[in-house]
Amino acid sequence: MDNSPLQVLTVPTAPYPDQRPGTSGLRKKVYVFQSRKKYLHNYIQSIFSSIDLRDRQGSTVVVGGDGRFFNRTAVEVIVQMAAANGVGRMIIGHHGIMSTPAISCVIRKYKAIGGIILTASHNPGGPDGDFGIKFNTANGGPAKEAVTNKIFQISRTIEEFAICPGLQVDLTSLGKQMFDLENKFKPFSVEIVDSVESYANLLRNIFDFSALKELLSGENHIKIRLDAMHGVVGLYVRRILCEELGCPAHSAINCVPLEDFGGLHPDPNLTHAADLVDSMRDEQYDFAAAFDGDGDRNMILGKHGFFVTPSDSVAVIADNIFCIPYFQQTGVRGFARSMPTSAALDRVAKATQIELYETPTGWKFFGNLMDAGRLSLCGEESFGIGGGHIREKDGLWAVLAWLSILASRRQSVEDILREHWLKYGRNYYTRYDYENIDIDAACEMMEDLEILIADKSFVKQRFAVEDKIYQVEKADNFEYTDPVDSSISRNQGLRIIFSDGSRIIYRLSGTGSQGATVRIYIDSYEKEQIFEDIQVMLAPLATIALKISQLHHRTGRSGPSVIT
Repeated sequence: MDNSPLQVLTVPTAPYPDQRPGTSGLRKKVYVFQSRKKYLHNYIQSIFSSIDLRDRQGSTVVVGGDGRFFNRTAVEVIVQMAAANGVGRMIIGHHGIMSTPAISCVIRKYKAIGGIILTASHNPGGPDGDFGIKFNTANGGPAKEAVTNKIFQISRTIEEFAICPGLQVDLTSLGKQMFDLENKFKPFSVEIVDSVESYANLLRNIFDFSALKELLSGENHIKIRLDAMHGVVGLYVRRILCEELGCPAHSAINCVPLEDFGGLHPDPNLTHAADLVDSMRDEQYDFAAAFDGDGDRNMILGKHGFFVTPSDSVAVIADNIFCIPYFQQTGVRGFARSMPTSAALDRVAKATQIELYETPTGWKFFGNLMDAGRLSLCGEESFGIGGGHIREKDGLWAVLAWLSILASRRQSVEDILREHWLKYGRNYYTRYDYENIDIDAACEMMEDLEILIADKSFVKQRFAVEDKIYQVEKADNFEYTDPVDSSISRNQGLRIIFSDGSRIIYRLSGTGSQGATVRIYIDSYEKEQIFEDIQVMLAPLATIALKISQLHHRTGRSGPSVIT
Protein backbone atom coordinates (compact mmCIF):
# COMPACT_ATOMS: atom_id res chain seq x y z
CA MET A 1 0.00 0.00 0.00
CA ASP A 2 1.36 3.43 -0.97
CA ASN A 3 1.57 5.65 2.12
CA SER A 4 3.32 8.56 0.44
CA PRO A 5 1.75 12.02 0.82
CA LEU A 6 -1.05 12.82 -1.61
CA GLN A 7 -0.20 15.17 -4.45
CA VAL A 8 -1.75 18.64 -4.66
CA LEU A 9 -2.27 19.92 -8.21
CA THR A 10 -2.93 23.34 -9.69
CA VAL A 11 -5.15 22.91 -12.74
CA PRO A 12 -5.66 25.59 -15.43
CA THR A 13 -9.26 26.56 -16.17
CA ALA A 14 -11.34 29.21 -17.91
CA PRO A 15 -14.16 31.26 -16.35
CA TYR A 16 -17.88 30.98 -16.99
CA PRO A 17 -19.98 34.17 -17.05
CA ASP A 18 -23.11 32.72 -15.43
CA GLN A 19 -22.04 31.75 -11.91
CA ARG A 20 -23.79 34.57 -10.08
CA PRO A 21 -25.42 33.19 -6.91
CA GLY A 22 -29.13 33.91 -6.50
CA THR A 23 -31.15 34.27 -3.31
CA SER A 24 -30.20 30.72 -2.30
CA GLY A 25 -26.85 30.13 -4.00
CA LEU A 26 -26.00 28.88 -7.47
CA ARG A 27 -28.75 26.77 -9.03
CA LYS A 28 -28.58 25.18 -12.45
CA LYS A 29 -29.85 22.13 -14.26
CA VAL A 30 -27.80 19.03 -13.43
CA TYR A 31 -26.62 18.79 -17.05
CA VAL A 32 -24.90 22.19 -16.70
CA PHE A 33 -22.65 20.81 -13.96
CA GLN A 34 -22.11 17.58 -15.88
CA SER A 35 -21.55 18.91 -19.39
CA ARG A 36 -19.53 22.10 -18.81
CA LYS A 37 -15.89 21.30 -18.20
CA LYS A 38 -14.81 22.11 -14.61
CA TYR A 39 -18.01 24.10 -13.98
CA LEU A 40 -18.31 22.67 -10.46
CA HIS A 41 -14.58 23.06 -9.78
CA ASN A 42 -14.62 26.72 -10.82
CA TYR A 43 -17.41 27.62 -8.45
CA ILE A 44 -15.99 25.70 -5.49
CA GLN A 45 -12.60 27.34 -6.01
CA SER A 46 -14.31 30.73 -6.15
CA ILE A 47 -15.89 30.00 -2.75
CA PHE A 48 -12.55 29.02 -1.19
CA SER A 49 -10.74 31.96 -2.82
CA SER A 50 -13.30 34.35 -1.34
CA ILE A 51 -12.03 33.36 2.13
CA ASP A 52 -8.79 35.00 3.25
CA LEU A 53 -5.94 32.46 3.16
CA ARG A 54 -5.10 33.16 6.82
CA ASP A 55 -8.66 32.27 7.81
CA ARG A 56 -8.73 29.23 5.55
CA GLN A 57 -5.51 27.60 6.78
CA GLY A 58 -6.31 24.79 9.21
CA SER A 59 -9.98 25.79 9.38
CA THR A 60 -13.08 23.63 9.67
CA VAL A 61 -15.68 23.47 6.88
CA VAL A 62 -19.01 21.59 6.98
CA VAL A 63 -20.47 19.88 3.90
CA GLY A 64 -23.79 18.14 3.30
CA GLY A 65 -26.71 18.03 0.95
CA ASP A 66 -30.27 16.87 0.46
CA GLY A 67 -29.23 13.66 -1.31
CA ARG A 68 -30.38 14.69 -4.76
CA PHE A 69 -28.69 13.41 -7.93
CA PHE A 70 -25.05 14.62 -8.25
CA ASN A 71 -24.78 15.14 -4.46
CA ARG A 72 -22.16 12.44 -3.87
CA THR A 73 -20.05 13.47 -6.88
CA ALA A 74 -20.02 17.08 -5.68
CA VAL A 75 -19.08 16.11 -2.10
CA GLU A 76 -16.08 14.12 -3.34
CA VAL A 77 -14.82 17.04 -5.44
CA ILE A 78 -15.33 19.54 -2.61
CA VAL A 79 -13.29 17.40 -0.19
CA GLN A 80 -10.43 17.13 -2.67
CA MET A 81 -10.45 20.89 -3.27
CA ALA A 82 -10.81 21.79 0.41
CA ALA A 83 -7.69 19.79 1.24
CA ALA A 84 -5.73 21.49 -1.54
CA ASN A 85 -6.91 24.94 -0.40
CA GLY A 86 -5.57 24.68 3.13
CA VAL A 87 -8.71 23.61 5.01
CA GLY A 88 -7.68 21.50 8.01
CA ARG A 89 -10.87 19.59 8.78
CA MET A 90 -14.05 18.68 6.93
CA ILE A 91 -17.21 17.66 8.76
CA ILE A 92 -19.57 15.77 6.46
CA GLY A 93 -23.00 14.27 7.00
CA HIS A 94 -23.25 10.46 6.80
CA HIS A 95 -23.44 9.47 3.10
CA GLY A 96 -22.96 13.17 2.30
CA ILE A 97 -26.51 13.90 3.44
CA MET A 98 -27.54 16.53 5.99
CA SER A 99 -30.50 18.91 6.15
CA THR A 100 -29.94 22.63 5.71
CA PRO A 101 -31.05 23.39 9.31
CA ALA A 102 -28.72 20.67 10.63
CA ILE A 103 -25.78 22.09 8.66
CA SER A 104 -26.42 25.51 10.19
CA CYS A 105 -26.47 23.83 13.61
CA VAL A 106 -23.21 21.94 12.98
CA ILE A 107 -21.41 25.03 11.64
CA ARG A 108 -22.23 26.84 14.89
CA LYS A 109 -21.48 23.86 17.14
CA TYR A 110 -18.01 23.19 15.72
CA LYS A 111 -17.16 26.88 15.13
CA ALA A 112 -16.51 26.23 11.45
CA ILE A 113 -15.62 29.08 9.09
CA GLY A 114 -18.59 28.04 6.98
CA GLY A 115 -20.41 25.29 5.20
CA ILE A 116 -21.21 24.26 1.65
CA ILE A 117 -24.80 23.10 1.23
CA LEU A 118 -25.66 21.01 -1.82
CA THR A 119 -29.33 21.55 -2.56
CA ALA A 120 -31.78 23.13 -4.94
CA SER A 121 -34.28 23.14 -2.05
CA HIS A 122 -37.83 22.65 -3.32
CA ASN A 123 -36.83 22.27 -6.99
CA PRO A 124 -37.09 18.86 -8.73
CA GLY A 125 -34.16 16.41 -8.60
CA GLY A 126 -32.84 13.54 -10.70
CA PRO A 127 -30.61 13.62 -13.80
CA ASP A 128 -33.04 15.99 -15.55
CA GLY A 129 -33.66 18.09 -12.45
CA ASP A 130 -31.83 20.85 -10.62
CA PHE A 131 -28.69 21.04 -8.51
CA GLY A 132 -27.49 23.84 -6.29
CA ILE A 133 -24.55 25.01 -4.19
CA LYS A 134 -24.96 27.44 -1.31
CA PHE A 135 -22.25 28.86 0.94
CA ASN A 136 -23.09 29.60 4.58
CA THR A 137 -20.70 31.60 6.72
CA ALA A 138 -19.46 31.17 10.30
CA ASN A 139 -22.75 32.27 11.89
CA GLY A 140 -24.43 29.29 10.20
CA GLY A 141 -26.48 31.47 7.86
CA PRO A 142 -26.44 32.22 4.12
CA ALA A 143 -23.57 34.40 2.97
CA LYS A 144 -24.34 38.11 2.75
CA GLU A 145 -24.41 39.91 -0.59
CA ALA A 146 -20.88 41.26 -0.16
CA VAL A 147 -19.61 37.65 0.06
CA THR A 148 -21.71 36.27 -2.81
CA ASN A 149 -20.72 39.23 -4.98
CA LYS A 150 -17.08 38.48 -4.22
CA ILE A 151 -17.57 34.82 -5.16
CA PHE A 152 -19.17 35.88 -8.45
CA GLN A 153 -16.39 38.34 -9.29
CA ILE A 154 -13.75 35.66 -8.65
CA SER A 155 -15.67 33.19 -10.86
CA ARG A 156 -15.53 35.67 -13.76
CA THR A 157 -11.73 35.86 -13.78
CA ILE A 158 -10.66 32.46 -12.44
CA GLU A 159 -7.64 30.95 -14.18
CA GLU A 160 -6.81 27.91 -12.05
CA PHE A 161 -7.99 25.76 -9.18
CA ALA A 162 -6.26 23.60 -6.58
CA ILE A 163 -7.21 19.97 -6.06
CA CYS A 164 -5.93 16.77 -4.48
CA PRO A 165 -7.32 14.18 -6.95
CA GLY A 166 -5.89 11.16 -5.13
CA LEU A 167 -7.87 11.85 -1.95
CA GLN A 168 -10.70 9.34 -1.69
CA VAL A 169 -13.05 9.71 1.27
CA ASP A 170 -15.40 6.97 2.56
CA LEU A 171 -18.79 8.64 3.13
CA THR A 172 -20.38 5.43 4.42
CA SER A 173 -18.35 5.02 7.65
CA LEU A 174 -18.91 7.23 10.70
CA GLY A 175 -15.74 8.55 12.30
CA LYS A 176 -12.50 10.33 11.45
CA GLN A 177 -10.30 9.74 8.39
CA MET A 178 -6.78 11.23 8.17
CA PHE A 179 -4.82 12.09 5.02
CA ASP A 180 -1.22 13.24 4.56
CA LEU A 181 -0.74 15.80 1.79
CA GLU A 182 2.54 16.88 0.24
CA ASN A 183 3.94 20.17 1.58
CA LYS A 184 1.43 20.11 4.48
CA PHE A 185 2.73 19.98 8.05
CA LYS A 186 -0.51 18.68 9.54
CA PRO A 187 -2.73 15.85 8.25
CA PHE A 188 -6.01 16.75 6.63
CA SER A 189 -8.94 15.20 8.52
CA VAL A 190 -12.43 14.27 7.40
CA GLU A 191 -15.06 13.53 10.03
CA ILE A 192 -18.20 11.69 8.92
CA VAL A 193 -20.88 12.53 11.49
CA ASP A 194 -24.36 11.32 12.32
CA SER A 195 -26.55 13.66 10.28
CA VAL A 196 -29.28 13.87 12.92
CA GLU A 197 -27.83 13.80 16.44
CA SER A 198 -26.37 17.32 16.89
CA TYR A 199 -29.53 18.87 15.49
CA ALA A 200 -31.82 16.60 17.55
CA ASN A 201 -29.96 17.55 20.71
CA LEU A 202 -30.49 21.24 19.89
CA LEU A 203 -34.24 20.65 19.57
CA ARG A 204 -34.32 18.80 22.90
CA ASN A 205 -33.08 22.00 24.53
CA ILE A 206 -35.82 24.09 22.89
CA PHE A 207 -38.99 22.02 23.19
CA ASP A 208 -40.60 19.98 25.98
CA PHE A 209 -40.11 16.51 24.51
CA SER A 210 -42.03 14.84 27.34
CA ALA A 211 -45.12 16.98 26.61
CA LEU A 212 -44.76 16.29 22.88
CA LYS A 213 -44.42 12.55 23.52
CA GLU A 214 -47.62 12.61 25.58
CA LEU A 215 -49.40 14.48 22.75
CA LEU A 216 -48.21 12.06 20.08
CA SER A 217 -48.23 8.72 21.87
CA GLY A 218 -49.97 9.18 25.22
CA GLU A 219 -53.41 7.96 26.28
CA ASN A 220 -55.26 10.77 24.47
CA HIS A 221 -52.78 11.21 21.63
CA ILE A 222 -53.58 12.95 18.38
CA LYS A 223 -53.04 11.32 15.00
CA ILE A 224 -50.63 13.01 12.65
CA ARG A 225 -49.27 12.50 9.15
CA LEU A 226 -45.87 13.75 8.04
CA ASP A 227 -44.73 13.77 4.39
CA ALA A 228 -40.97 14.14 3.84
CA MET A 229 -41.50 14.05 0.05
CA HIS A 230 -38.43 11.76 -0.25
CA GLY A 231 -36.19 14.60 0.87
CA VAL A 232 -33.50 14.65 3.53
CA VAL A 233 -35.86 15.46 6.42
CA GLY A 234 -37.21 11.90 6.31
CA LEU A 235 -34.17 10.83 8.35
CA TYR A 236 -35.03 13.40 11.01
CA VAL A 237 -38.75 12.63 11.09
CA ARG A 238 -38.10 8.94 11.71
CA ARG A 239 -35.47 9.48 14.39
CA ILE A 240 -37.09 12.37 16.27
CA LEU A 241 -40.85 12.08 15.71
CA CYS A 242 -41.19 8.31 15.42
CA GLU A 243 -38.37 6.74 17.45
CA GLU A 244 -38.09 9.37 20.17
CA LEU A 245 -41.54 10.96 20.43
CA GLY A 246 -43.51 7.80 19.72
CA CYS A 247 -45.37 8.53 16.48
CA PRO A 248 -46.39 5.30 14.75
CA ALA A 249 -44.07 4.49 11.85
CA HIS A 250 -46.97 4.67 9.39
CA SER A 251 -47.51 8.31 10.36
CA ALA A 252 -44.40 9.22 8.37
CA ILE A 253 -44.51 8.78 4.61
CA ASN A 254 -41.98 9.22 1.80
CA CYS A 255 -39.17 9.25 4.37
CA VAL A 256 -36.44 7.56 2.33
CA PRO A 257 -34.27 10.24 0.66
CA LEU A 258 -34.10 9.57 -3.07
CA GLU A 259 -31.94 11.20 -5.75
CA ASP A 260 -35.02 12.13 -7.77
CA PHE A 261 -37.40 12.51 -4.78
CA GLY A 262 -39.36 9.56 -6.15
CA GLY A 263 -40.41 11.67 -9.11
CA LEU A 264 -42.07 14.14 -6.75
CA HIS A 265 -41.63 17.90 -6.80
CA PRO A 266 -40.39 18.38 -3.19
CA ASP A 267 -42.22 21.66 -2.64
CA PRO A 268 -44.59 21.61 0.37
CA ASN A 269 -47.60 23.47 -0.97
CA LEU A 270 -51.19 22.65 -1.92
CA THR A 271 -50.21 21.83 -5.51
CA HIS A 272 -47.22 19.56 -5.02
CA ALA A 273 -48.36 17.97 -1.75
CA ALA A 274 -51.88 17.35 -3.04
CA ASP A 275 -51.80 13.67 -1.99
CA LEU A 276 -51.22 14.70 1.62
CA VAL A 277 -54.08 17.20 1.44
CA ASP A 278 -56.39 14.49 0.03
CA SER A 279 -55.39 12.06 2.80
CA MET A 280 -56.59 14.58 5.40
CA ARG A 281 -60.13 14.84 4.08
CA ASP A 282 -61.43 11.61 5.67
CA GLU A 283 -60.93 12.96 9.22
CA GLN A 284 -58.48 10.18 10.14
CA TYR A 285 -55.70 12.62 11.06
CA ASP A 286 -55.73 15.69 13.31
CA PHE A 287 -52.55 17.31 12.03
CA ALA A 288 -50.28 17.01 9.00
CA ALA A 289 -47.11 18.57 7.69
CA ALA A 290 -44.99 18.36 4.54
CA PHE A 291 -41.33 19.29 4.06
CA ASP A 292 -39.20 20.26 1.08
CA GLY A 293 -36.05 18.62 -0.29
CA ASP A 294 -33.52 20.05 2.16
CA GLY A 295 -35.82 20.37 5.19
CA ASP A 296 -36.03 24.12 5.64
CA ARG A 297 -39.64 24.61 4.44
CA ASN A 298 -42.90 23.27 5.81
CA MET A 299 -46.63 23.23 5.20
CA ILE A 300 -49.13 22.85 8.06
CA LEU A 301 -52.57 21.23 7.68
CA GLY A 302 -55.37 20.56 10.12
CA LYS A 303 -58.25 18.06 10.02
CA HIS A 304 -60.25 18.01 6.75
CA GLY A 305 -57.12 19.40 5.01
CA PHE A 306 -57.51 22.80 6.65
CA PHE A 307 -54.62 24.84 5.23
CA VAL A 308 -52.56 27.21 7.36
CA THR A 309 -50.91 29.85 5.20
CA PRO A 310 -47.23 30.43 6.04
CA SER A 311 -48.08 34.03 6.95
CA ASP A 312 -50.74 32.89 9.43
CA SER A 313 -48.45 30.14 10.70
CA VAL A 314 -45.72 32.50 11.89
CA ALA A 315 -48.34 34.84 13.38
CA VAL A 316 -49.95 32.02 15.39
CA ILE A 317 -46.56 30.80 16.65
CA ALA A 318 -45.75 34.38 17.67
CA ASP A 319 -49.02 34.70 19.57
CA ASN A 320 -48.39 31.40 21.37
CA ILE A 321 -44.62 31.64 21.63
CA PHE A 322 -44.47 30.90 25.34
CA CYS A 323 -45.85 27.41 24.70
CA ILE A 324 -42.21 26.75 23.74
CA PRO A 325 -39.98 26.41 26.86
CA TYR A 326 -36.97 27.99 25.14
CA PHE A 327 -38.75 31.35 24.93
CA GLN A 328 -39.93 31.12 28.53
CA GLN A 329 -36.24 31.18 29.45
CA THR A 330 -34.87 33.67 26.91
CA GLY A 331 -37.79 36.03 26.42
CA VAL A 332 -38.65 37.44 22.99
CA ARG A 333 -36.38 40.03 21.41
CA GLY A 334 -38.24 40.76 18.19
CA PHE A 335 -40.31 39.44 15.30
CA ALA A 336 -39.57 39.75 11.57
CA ARG A 337 -41.12 38.88 8.23
CA SER A 338 -40.06 39.28 4.63
CA MET A 339 -41.70 42.16 2.81
CA PRO A 340 -43.96 39.97 0.59
CA THR A 341 -45.26 38.05 3.63
CA SER A 342 -48.69 39.16 4.87
CA ALA A 343 -48.97 41.64 7.74
CA ALA A 344 -50.61 39.11 10.08
CA LEU A 345 -47.42 39.01 12.18
CA ASP A 346 -47.46 42.82 12.47
CA ARG A 347 -50.75 42.70 14.37
CA VAL A 348 -49.35 40.26 16.95
CA ALA A 349 -46.22 42.40 17.32
CA LYS A 350 -48.30 45.52 17.89
CA ALA A 351 -50.53 43.83 20.47
CA THR A 352 -47.60 42.38 22.38
CA GLN A 353 -45.44 45.52 21.97
CA ILE A 354 -42.61 43.51 20.44
CA GLU A 355 -40.41 45.08 17.75
CA LEU A 356 -41.32 44.08 14.18
CA TYR A 357 -38.84 44.13 11.28
CA GLU A 358 -39.80 44.02 7.59
CA THR A 359 -36.90 42.70 5.49
CA PRO A 360 -36.25 41.73 1.87
CA THR A 361 -36.70 38.08 0.89
CA GLY A 362 -33.69 36.01 1.96
CA TRP A 363 -32.80 34.46 5.30
CA LYS A 364 -29.48 36.30 5.53
CA PHE A 365 -31.37 39.47 6.49
CA PHE A 366 -32.94 37.69 9.46
CA GLY A 367 -29.55 36.26 10.45
CA ASN A 368 -28.05 39.71 10.79
CA LEU A 369 -30.83 40.72 13.20
CA MET A 370 -30.41 37.48 15.18
CA ASP A 371 -26.66 37.95 15.50
CA ALA A 372 -27.31 41.43 16.90
CA GLY A 373 -29.70 40.03 19.52
CA ARG A 374 -32.73 41.77 18.01
CA LEU A 375 -34.76 38.81 16.72
CA SER A 376 -36.34 35.64 18.13
CA LEU A 377 -38.92 34.53 15.52
CA CYS A 378 -39.23 35.17 11.81
CA GLY A 379 -40.98 33.89 8.73
CA GLU A 380 -41.38 34.10 4.97
CA GLU A 381 -44.48 33.49 2.89
CA SER A 382 -42.52 30.85 0.96
CA PHE A 383 -43.20 28.28 3.70
CA GLY A 384 -40.18 29.19 5.84
CA ILE A 385 -40.20 29.83 9.61
CA GLY A 386 -37.41 29.84 12.17
CA GLY A 387 -36.25 30.88 15.61
CA GLY A 388 -32.91 32.12 16.86
CA HIS A 389 -31.54 28.60 17.42
CA ILE A 390 -29.82 28.50 14.01
CA ARG A 391 -29.48 30.91 11.07
CA GLU A 392 -31.73 29.12 8.59
CA LYS A 393 -35.42 28.55 8.27
CA ASP A 394 -36.33 25.21 9.78
CA GLY A 395 -39.25 23.04 8.73
CA LEU A 396 -39.07 20.53 11.56
CA TRP A 397 -38.67 23.30 14.16
CA ALA A 398 -41.88 24.90 12.85
CA VAL A 399 -43.74 21.60 13.09
CA LEU A 400 -42.57 21.04 16.67
CA ALA A 401 -43.60 24.62 17.48
CA TRP A 402 -47.11 23.86 16.22
CA LEU A 403 -47.25 20.58 18.10
CA SER A 404 -46.18 22.44 21.26
CA ILE A 405 -49.12 24.81 20.79
CA LEU A 406 -51.49 21.85 20.31
CA ALA A 407 -50.07 20.16 23.42
CA SER A 408 -50.62 23.31 25.46
CA ARG A 409 -54.02 24.39 24.16
CA ARG A 410 -55.58 21.01 23.31
CA GLN A 411 -57.56 22.51 20.45
CA SER A 412 -57.69 21.67 16.76
CA VAL A 413 -55.58 23.54 14.22
CA GLU A 414 -58.71 25.09 12.72
CA ASP A 415 -60.06 26.24 16.09
CA ILE A 416 -56.73 27.87 16.94
CA LEU A 417 -56.76 29.76 13.63
CA ARG A 418 -60.37 30.83 13.99
CA GLU A 419 -59.72 32.18 17.48
CA HIS A 420 -56.67 33.98 16.14
CA TRP A 421 -58.74 35.69 13.41
CA LEU A 422 -61.45 36.65 15.91
CA LYS A 423 -58.79 38.25 18.08
CA TYR A 424 -56.73 40.02 15.41
CA GLY A 425 -58.77 40.01 12.21
CA ARG A 426 -57.60 38.14 9.14
CA ASN A 427 -55.06 38.88 6.44
CA TYR A 428 -56.33 37.16 3.31
CA TYR A 429 -53.25 36.25 1.34
CA THR A 430 -52.26 34.46 -1.85
CA ARG A 431 -49.29 34.13 -4.19
CA TYR A 432 -49.37 33.50 -7.94
CA ASP A 433 -46.22 31.96 -9.45
CA TYR A 434 -45.56 32.27 -13.18
CA GLU A 435 -42.63 29.91 -13.75
CA ASN A 436 -40.11 29.45 -16.59
CA ILE A 437 -41.00 32.72 -18.28
CA ASP A 438 -38.65 34.14 -20.91
CA ILE A 439 -36.13 36.21 -18.93
CA ASP A 440 -36.14 39.15 -21.33
CA ALA A 441 -39.95 39.32 -21.38
CA ALA A 442 -40.10 39.16 -17.58
CA CYS A 443 -37.44 41.85 -17.08
CA GLU A 444 -39.07 44.17 -19.63
CA MET A 445 -42.45 43.76 -17.94
CA MET A 446 -40.97 44.56 -14.53
CA GLU A 447 -39.10 47.59 -15.88
CA ASP A 448 -42.22 49.00 -17.52
CA LEU A 449 -44.24 48.29 -14.38
CA GLU A 450 -41.73 50.18 -12.24
CA ILE A 451 -41.89 53.17 -14.59
CA LEU A 452 -45.69 53.10 -14.37
CA ILE A 453 -45.95 53.02 -10.59
CA ALA A 454 -43.10 55.52 -10.12
CA ASP A 455 -45.09 58.20 -11.94
CA LYS A 456 -46.51 60.67 -9.43
CA SER A 457 -49.93 60.43 -11.07
CA PHE A 458 -50.16 56.74 -10.16
CA VAL A 459 -50.61 57.55 -6.47
CA LYS A 460 -54.27 58.36 -5.68
CA GLN A 461 -55.46 56.40 -8.72
CA ARG A 462 -58.67 54.46 -8.07
CA PHE A 463 -59.41 50.96 -9.33
CA ALA A 464 -62.97 49.62 -9.31
CA VAL A 465 -63.84 45.91 -9.52
CA GLU A 466 -67.47 44.93 -8.96
CA ASP A 467 -68.55 46.83 -5.83
CA LYS A 468 -64.98 47.28 -4.53
CA ILE A 469 -62.94 50.47 -5.01
CA TYR A 470 -59.24 50.57 -4.19
CA GLN A 471 -57.22 53.79 -4.08
CA VAL A 472 -53.44 53.76 -4.36
CA GLU A 473 -51.79 55.30 -1.31
CA LYS A 474 -48.17 54.38 -1.98
CA ALA A 475 -46.15 52.68 -4.73
CA ASP A 476 -42.42 51.98 -4.76
CA ASN A 477 -39.57 49.53 -5.29
CA PHE A 478 -38.89 48.24 -1.78
CA GLU A 479 -35.59 49.35 -0.28
CA TYR A 480 -34.20 48.08 3.02
CA THR A 481 -31.67 49.71 5.32
CA ASP A 482 -30.32 47.12 7.74
CA PRO A 483 -30.68 48.51 11.28
CA VAL A 484 -27.58 46.59 12.37
CA ASP A 485 -24.92 47.58 9.84
CA SER A 486 -26.76 50.29 7.82
CA SER A 487 -26.22 48.38 4.58
CA ILE A 488 -28.80 49.18 1.91
CA SER A 489 -30.57 46.58 -0.27
CA ARG A 490 -32.40 48.11 -3.21
CA ASN A 491 -34.81 46.77 -5.85
CA GLN A 492 -36.38 44.18 -3.55
CA GLY A 493 -39.87 44.11 -5.07
CA LEU A 494 -42.47 46.45 -6.54
CA ARG A 495 -45.17 47.40 -4.02
CA ILE A 496 -48.59 48.93 -4.53
CA ILE A 497 -50.22 49.78 -1.20
CA PHE A 498 -53.86 50.86 -1.12
CA SER A 499 -55.58 53.16 1.35
CA ASP A 500 -57.24 50.23 3.17
CA GLY A 501 -53.84 48.59 3.72
CA SER A 502 -54.24 46.02 0.94
CA ARG A 503 -51.06 45.30 -1.00
CA ILE A 504 -50.05 43.99 -4.42
CA ILE A 505 -46.39 43.00 -4.77
CA TYR A 506 -44.44 41.90 -7.84
CA ARG A 507 -41.07 40.13 -7.66
CA LEU A 508 -38.70 38.22 -9.89
CA SER A 509 -37.70 35.14 -7.91
CA GLY A 510 -34.05 34.16 -7.45
CA THR A 511 -34.55 30.46 -6.61
CA GLY A 512 -35.13 28.93 -10.06
CA SER A 513 -32.57 27.18 -12.25
CA GLN A 514 -33.77 28.35 -15.65
CA GLY A 515 -36.02 31.01 -17.11
CA ALA A 516 -37.62 33.53 -14.80
CA THR A 517 -40.31 33.18 -12.16
CA VAL A 518 -42.59 36.17 -11.71
CA ARG A 519 -44.46 36.21 -8.41
CA ILE A 520 -47.53 38.26 -7.58
CA TYR A 521 -48.43 38.54 -3.90
CA ILE A 522 -51.81 39.81 -2.73
CA ASP A 523 -52.53 40.75 0.88
CA SER A 524 -55.79 42.20 2.21
CA TYR A 525 -56.94 42.71 5.81
CA GLU A 526 -60.49 42.09 7.03
CA LYS A 527 -61.77 42.65 10.54
CA GLU A 528 -65.32 41.37 10.07
CA GLN A 529 -65.48 38.93 7.12
CA ILE A 530 -62.93 36.48 8.46
CA PHE A 531 -64.30 33.05 7.49
CA GLU A 532 -64.59 33.46 3.71
CA ASP A 533 -62.82 31.74 0.82
CA ILE A 534 -59.36 33.23 0.18
CA GLN A 535 -59.51 33.31 -3.61
CA VAL A 536 -63.04 34.77 -3.62
CA MET A 537 -62.04 37.52 -1.21
CA LEU A 538 -58.92 38.38 -3.18
CA ALA A 539 -60.41 38.12 -6.69
CA PRO A 540 -60.87 41.91 -7.10
CA LEU A 541 -57.24 42.61 -6.18
CA ALA A 542 -56.05 39.78 -8.43
CA THR A 543 -57.94 41.37 -11.33
CA ILE A 544 -56.29 44.72 -10.58
CA ALA A 545 -52.83 43.11 -10.30
CA LEU A 546 -53.13 41.51 -13.73
CA LYS A 547 -54.61 44.66 -15.28
CA ILE A 548 -51.80 46.90 -14.03
CA SER A 549 -49.00 44.52 -15.03
CA GLN A 550 -50.59 43.14 -18.22
CA LEU A 551 -48.75 39.98 -17.21
CA HIS A 552 -50.75 37.53 -19.30
CA HIS A 553 -50.32 39.65 -22.42
CA ARG A 554 -46.63 40.39 -21.78
CA THR A 555 -45.62 36.80 -21.01
CA GLY A 556 -48.03 34.80 -23.15
CA ARG A 557 -49.34 32.97 -20.10
CA SER A 558 -53.03 32.42 -19.50
CA GLY A 559 -52.64 31.70 -15.80
CA PRO A 560 -50.17 30.97 -12.98
CA SER A 561 -48.17 27.74 -12.70
CA VAL A 562 -48.84 27.53 -8.95
CA ILE A 563 -51.25 29.28 -6.59
CA THR A 564 -50.49 29.22 -2.87
